[in-house]
Formats: sequence, C-alpha cells, structure tokens
Amino acid sequence: MWFKNLQLYRLPANWNITASALEDQLSPFAFGAATGLQMQGIGFTSPRDNGQLVHAVDRQLLIRLTTEKKLLPASIINQVAKEKAAELEAEQGYKPGKKQMKALKEQVADELLPRAFSLQRHTHAWIDPVNGWLVVDAASTAKADDVHGLLVKAIDPWPGKPLRVNVSPASAMTSWLLADEAPSGFTIDQDAELRQPGETKSTVRYIRHTLDPKEVREHIGAGKACVRLGLTWNDRISFVLTDSLAIKRVSPLDVLQQKEDAVYSGKEEEFDSDMALMAGEVSAMLADLVHAMGGEVE
Repeated sequence: MWFKNLQLYRLPANWNITASALEDQLSPFAFGAATGLQMQGIGFTSPRDNGQLVHAVDRQLLIRLTTEKKLLPASIINQVAKEKAAELEAEQGYKPGKKQMKALKEQVADELLPRAFSLQRHTHAWIDPVNGWLVVDAASTAKADDVHGLLVKAIDPWPGKPLRVNVSPASAMTSWLLADEAPSGFTIDQDAELRQPGETKSTVRYIRHTLDPKEVREHIGAGKACVRLGLTWNDRISFVLTDSLAIKRVSPLDVLQQKEDAVYSGKEEEFDSDMALMAGEVSAMLADLVHAMGGEVE
C-alpha cells in the first residue's frame, strides 16, 4: 500500500504515542454521514474496514479521513426555483422580486438537500512517531490540511507542523540543474518544469525528455526557476519534487522485487509487510531529502 503523493508535516522524533492512545483520541471525531440539511460530513474511519480507527504495524500508524459532500448543482436549484417562481407569479399576479427569488432558492435547496446524492472521499495518512513524520497521501495541500486540521482538534496538544527547510525547494532544484548533478543519493530523471517568476510566468516543461544541461542553463539564465523535478533516490524510489515541498508520483523501484520474492499467509500479512516496507524506505528517503535542502529550520 504505497502512498502516491506525500504532503509532509513534522512531529517530534520518538513522539510517545501508542495506537490505543491515538484510537481513544480520534474516536470522538469518527466519521458520521451528512444528514438532513448538512452539506458535508467529515471524520476518521477505519483504514482497514475492521472498526479500528488506527492500524498499527510495529510503531507505524495508519489512519484514514473520510469526507462526504452532497451534490446539489446550482443549475438544478435554479431550474426548480424558476418553476416555483412561475407558480408564485400566477398566484400573486406579478413576478417575484430579488428578495423573493433569493428566499425561494434557499427554500428549494433545503427541500432538495435530503434527496441529494453524496460523494465520499478517503484520504490516508501515515504517522511515524519514531522518526517524527505525519505523511498525508494527497495531491493537494487542501486535502492534507483537512487531515491535519482534524488532528489538531482531536489531539491536545497536537505537536505537528508543516515541514520547513533552510534552502527552498525551488532554489535547491535550480542549483542541482545548474550543476547538472543531484545531491548524494539522488539522480535527476527526465521530468522538470522551469517557470519565470512574476506576472508572465512563462513555463518550460520536460516530460520524459532528456534534460540538456546547456539548454536548461539558458532557461535558468533567462530568469526561470525549477518548480518541479523528477528524482530517483538510491535507485529505489522515483518521485517528483515540487516547489511547495510536496512529493508526487511516488513509485517504488527495486523495493518491489523484495515484495515479489516474499510469501504471505494472507492479505493482512501482505498489507502489513507492504506498509512496513514503505515506512522504512520513505522515512530514510525523507531524511536524505531534508539534508539535501540544508536541513530543517530550527
């Protein structure tokens, strides 16, 4: 169960929290489906669908946030409100005014909401108390912030904070391209995005394309900075680093062979082995990546 995207938050190393203690603190914030006039519901659900809000493998903890939003398009509200407005016009002899139409739309929305379709979304998060990481498998910071925000409410005090490094990712990636050399333990792949700051934001993208050092230096010399860069760590994990310090398109390489050679007694053992493997590899990769960007801001 490898995460595809990594949104990173820092925890104190060797944070003293157990799976049972975390379970107790998350329980009051368990998911409840949106009912009645609620537009959405949000809360923690079992990541293994076994009733437990925390799945533990050694000291690595897996949780899942579920959000549910009701789908009530404005076009449907407007259509029904228009029909009701026509009926109201026939009764009172004149068209409803702006205030009446606003109240009518609100009334229609309240009537339709209990029958609206619901869309659920699950977001997994991995807590590594040993090495001090909260990693959310989300492509956007907004989804990650939903998880982090509810953890802040559930755990008092919550020690997590966004990861901050001494060298900005854009500066680090740009310098690696200028030198045509990645930091120790990493290699540069064939994906990159260079962008001009300011209003123009002119952009050059390389997708599965060999990066010509001379051409790249010309773009950087013209004022562009690297905002996305494909990297591989120790020939084991490939990923794309962004200027917001998000890690995307995570793909295990040689580590997959370790899984293929293993024999499992069932799906649960396979899942736990996969999780332990991901936790060990990714935590080591993150340590090297933070070091390559000058370490953490104290």
